[in-house]
This record gives sequence, C-alpha cells and structure tokens, in this order.
Amino acid sequence: MSVKPESDVQIKSDEPGVPFYLEVASENSLIVYFGKTCPQQAVTVTPALCMAINQAQAKLKSALQSIILDMVPSYASLLITYDSWQTDHFHIKSQVEKILIDLNLEDTQSTRTITLPVYYDTSVGPDLERIASHAGITTDEVIQLHLQQDYYVYTIGFAPGFAYLGEVNDTIAMPRLATPRKAVAKGSVAIADKQTAIYPQTSPGGWNIIGRCPTEMFSPDNDPAIPVAVGDKVRFKAISKKQFLALGGQL
Repeated sequence: MSVKPESDVQIKSDEPGVPFYLEVASENSLIVYFGKTCPQQAVTVTPALCMAINQAQAKLKSALQSIILDMVPSYASLLITYDSWQTDHFHIKSQVEKILIDLNLEDTQSTRTITLPVYYDTSVGPDLERIASHAGITTDEVIQLHLQQDYYVYTIGFAPGFAYLGEVNDTIAMPRLATPRKAVAKGSVAIADKQTAIYPQTSPGGWNIIGRCPTEMFSPDNDPAIPVAVGDKVRFKAISKKQFLALGGQL
C-alpha cells in the first residue's frame, strides 16, 4: 500500500466563484493556485483574477491574523507562510479553503483610473531609441503606442510600490536586458515583454527604460503609501521637462 506524500496533497475548490487548489510548499508554508483546480489546467490571467487574489490575501490576513507570518502574491497564486507553533498543515489548509470558498470575480471589479505623468526623452529613457529601431518605428511612435491605452495593475511586488502593469502594444514589447543595469533611477518608466512599470526607488533592474515619472510610487509617509492598487487602471500622460521638474522630478 503506497501513501501519497503530504507535500503532494491537494485541496480543490469546484464551488461557484474563483476556482483554486492548495498544495503544501514547505514545512510551514502552502501555495494557493487560482483560476484552476489542478496543475494540468491552463489558467488565464485577468485583472479580475488578480483582484480576487488581492481580496483573498486581505480575507486571510483578517481571519487568521497572527497565524500568518507572510503572504506573497503573484499573477495566479498566493504563497502563505504560517506559524507552525500555532497550527499544522491539515488545520491551515482547512481554514484557508473555508475562507476562500466564497471569493467571487464579480465582486472584484474596479472602475478607478489613475493618471500618471511621464517625461519621455532619451536623456531619461536610454532604451527608447533601441525599442524604436527594433520595432522599425520612430521614438515618437513608441511614445504614442505607450500612451494610447490604459494598463491594468496586475500585481505589486519585487519592491514596495513596483506595480506590474499590462499589457503594452505588441509592437513595443521587448524582452528584459541580457545584462541588468546596476542602478535604474527612481521613477524610471520601463517595459519588459508585454509589461510596463515604474521603478519606485533607485535599484538594479533589467527592464527597458523609456521615460521617467515624478510621482512617488511608494512613500510610507503617504496614505495610501502606494498610489495604485491591484485592479486599478493606469493611464500615462506625456509631460515636458519643465513640467517634470515642477512636479518634483529629478534628473
């Protein structure tokens, strides 16, 4: 008689709402996969799904409080680290399933649109000309393609305030740099594959830089500390160098 290892044990939800399944990730963590009920299923990442994960994180934090040590969301999953002195795999999985069973995509729609100013120029966008050359268009056309659509905030991670936005026009989608830069300036507006983002602080990075935003993307002194939330729409607005500096931008 063979016994399935506990690390492979799954709990599935086929109830109405957001489908999900759970797997043990380590001795004091588990991972919730959303949008499907087994590993073999494909999942379509949508803004609503990402908002549901954000809602799940809030529900779990409220219900389990000190039991939860940390939660790390991604586009379609949530890693939960818990205090193994207070609970065990079996109890935590049962609790998580009960809390998440009533998640509903229809309750996670957002209508908020945030407009963020961007100074587009080769002086602050060192990859602007390379993207234009790769696409066979002008730098002005790259800028217009970046401006022409609204972007959903899919998730926030990597660094506090680093919001993953999507999706950029196929024409200007670019892979990450083969060799990341040691320092990318705070406020840099960048593209990686079909995502776009703003670096909230100066940090290493391998995204393609096309401009700079003067808006503080993370400040613990502000309320809220981050000006965007999962599920929001972000719209970029081109500004001049003079406007950029007047808004507090740094060159």
